[in-house]
Amino acid sequence: MRRFFERYDIIDVIMWLIAAAILIGALIGSVKTIQSGKYSAATWVDLSISGLTQGSIYALIALGYTMVYGILRMINFAHSEVFMSGSFIGYFAATWLAASGFMNENPVLGLIVVFFVAALTSVTVAVLLERIAYRPLRRAPRLVPLITAIGASLFLQYMFRGLFGSQVRSYPAMPRLEGSVSGPLGVEIEYVQILVIVAAALMMLFLYLYVQRTRAGRAIRAVSEDKDVAALMGIDVDSAIVRTFVLGAAFAGMAGVLYALIFRQITFFMGFVPGIKAFTAAVLGGIGNIPGAMLGGLVLGITESVGTILFLDGYGVPAPYQLKDGIAFVVLVLILILRPTGMLGERLPRTKA
Repeated sequence: MRRFFERYDIIDVIMWLIAAAILIGALIGSVKTIQSGKYSAATWVDLSISGLTQGSIYALIALGYTMVYGILRMINFAHSEVFMSGSFIGYFAATWLAASGFMNENPVLGLIVVFFVAALTSVTVAVLLERIAYRPLRRAPRLVPLITAIGASLFLQYMFRGLFGSQVRSYPAMPRLEGSVSGPLGVEIEYVQILVIVAAALMMLFLYLYVQRTRAGRAIRAVSEDKDVAALMGIDVDSAIVRTFVLGAAFAGMAGVLYALIFRQITFFMGFVPGIKAFTAAVLGGIGNIPGAMLGGLVLGITESVGTILFLDGYGVPAPYQLKDGIAFVVLVLILILRPTGMLGERLPRTKA
């Protein structure tokens, strides 16, 4: 017992007790919900598909957070506005293509154009942020670029508000994406959900292979380990960092279009909540770890969709789905208590851990 208290202090014990209480409460609620028989198997499948769709978007945004942290050891809170800018400018491209009739005649090519415009916009914003706001502060204390990122986020929000107004805008209807197919247990899966899941899976697979199998990807991993040593080995550190921002921003921009196709509405403030959720997903999976960000996004999305009803409905909560944001952050707290490095841990050398 004495050795135990030498290794762990009273705060650790209290945190474990809190985590245990939350887990027991979730387990009891889950048993009550399932025993009530209120929800059919088809309902759970439908909720899981919705959660997978939402989680795929979180995962794409989270990749930007985790890649920038992995290479610069900073949290780029302006990444939520990089996501917003792609969706916003993509809206104008989608509206123009829909008004001209091109989107209806060539839906696949039209969507590719919208994705390209959104990705290009987000990449432009991210590269400017890196060059103007972050590069001069690369050797500064960590708090300085963090504050700069928050300031850049606010600047971008209100710049878009000033340029395009504060009204809510709706993405144009895309008839080819309106419809569904029958899935497991007769659950109707919407075409747009299939698009989001498949597109996100392909983009995540591309990023993983790019970082692991290409020369440029190896350079990014080398710089993330030690910038000074990487420079001595002949790697262009600035190019590797810019490439990281480009990749993260491109995925965020395309995630913005996918998000708009699901929820249909955009505003200058739309990046805040998805950005916070994506940052949560990155921490959940292990910030600095690319597969961890992917896994964290999917887990968070499914927990929001399935967990709120599964954990809370058994207690008689009238509208459990309205508490989905709270459930998501409770899961984050649990992970930080039980495994502070995240589900897959952060891949850092011992000297940096």
